[in-house]
Amino acid sequence: MIQWVYEGAKQAIKLKKVIVATDDDRIAQTCSAFGADVWMTSQSHRSGTDRVAEVARRIDSPIILNIQGDEPLLQGDSLDRLVDALQDATIPMATLAIKVEDLSLIEDINTVKVITDNEEFALYFSRSSLPFQASDYFLRHVGIYGYQKDFLLEFSQWPPSRLEKAEKLEQLRALERGYKIKVLLSPHSTLSVDTPQDIIKVENFMKKGNHG
Repeated sequence: MIQWVYEGAKQAIKLKKVIVATDDDRIAQTCSAFGADVWMTSQSHRSGTDRVAEVARRIDSPIILNIQGDEPLLQGDSLDRLVDALQDATIPMATLAIKVEDLSLIEDINTVKVITDNEEFALYFSRSSLPFQASDYFLRHVGIYGYQKDFLLEFSQWPPSRLEKAEKLEQLRALERGYKIKVLLSPHSTLSVDTPQDIIKVENFMKKGNHG
C-alpha cells in the first residue's frame, strides 16, 4: 500500500522530492526495496505531523506536503493542486476533499467530514454527520495536507487542542487558533484505509479499473 501511495505522489509534476519518513526499520527496508527515498526519524513523535516537521527542518523548501500512507488511490495532480494553492503565502495550510453523494456514509465515524465557507476555507471537520441534515452530498476529507514550512514548524510545537482531542482530528488545532485551512476538491475518487475491510474495498476498486 505504501508503494501505491509513493508511486501516486511521484506522478505529481510540482513536487521536487518525495520522501518516506519512518521510524520503523521494516517500513524503511520495504520502501528502499522499491526505490523510495527513505529518511529515518525519531521514535518519540506523537503524530505523523511531528515526523514531517522533523524532515522539514532538514530540507530547503518553503512548502511541505504531508502525504499519509493510508491513501493508496492518491494521484499526482491532486498534490499539484495543493502546491498551487500554497503559492499564496497568506494561506498557511491546505488539504483535500471529495464530494460524496452516498449519504449513507455520512454516519461512518471513520469517514471524516468537512464543511467550508464560500471561499472554500474549512469551517469545521468532524467524524459526526456534517452537515447534520445533508440532502444532496457531503464533503469527505482526504487526509493529505500542504503547509507553508514556517507554519508547519510552529504548528508542530503547539499542544493538542480541546476539539482535536475530542474528534481525534489534528487539523482542528489550527482552526481553534484562528488559522485558515484551504480545502481543495480532488478530481479523483479516493478510499482511505482505516480498517482491514477497507483494504478489500481498495482492491476491488482497482480491479474494476477505477484507478488512474
